[in-house]
Amino acid sequence: MENYNRLMKEQLRNLGDGKPRLLLHVCCAVCAAHVLETLKEHFQITAFYYNPNIMPKAEHDLRLAQLRRLKNCTDLVLDDSGHEDFLRLTHGLEQEREGGARCAACIEMRLDRTARHALTVSADYFATSLTVSPHKNAAFINECGMRLNEKHGVKWLYSDFKKEGGYLRSVQIANELGLYKQSYCGCIMTTEEAPKRSSLQPSSDVPQEPCRNTT
Repeated sequence: MENYNRLMKEQLRNLGDGKPRLLLHVCCAVCAAHVLETLKEHFQITAFYYNPNIMPKAEHDLRLAQLRRLKNCTDLVLDDSGHEDFLRLTHGLEQEREGGARCAACIEMRLDRTARHALTVSADYFATSLTVSPHKNAAFINECGMRLNEKHGVKWLYSDFKKEGGYLRSVQIANELGLYKQSYCGCIMTTEEAPKRSSLQPSSDVPQEPCRNTT
């Protein structure tokens, strides 16, 4: 199995002078925190919040508001399109377990949109914060990123951001800043597999579970 953390380090060593532009797909503040901290010395980063899977809208907007609290998230682009496309894409996959075919389709949809937006803003690389989550398959995410690299012609930045204590560092930053830590993945279909909550509406008394990254 590839060591994607090592591959990323090799890419970073070979960047040369200057800071290339990186479009970084972000899914929540907790998981973005460590990633932004790690990459800020290497890239000019634009954070790209495109998560049409997150429901309800109040949850989507809360996660966006929490991202704005991160000091390293000064350049943040919102794309709030695609919700109906997500529902069509995952129709018939509602009973899939979390991490199965529904999640794979969702991840590829979001990364494809990120790669296409990277082209429109002349970014040199695209990447995602999703690999910081221990619930996400880093091998699949990187394989998907490389396919889109070939499809769209924009460089993919390898990653497995949870390695070397990355996930724990994200949780530490979240605790220091008092960030909201969601207890479910994002789409309604994952709530049954997440700790039970009295309401899907985000609130200040949501149990502070370790962050589960959006699918």
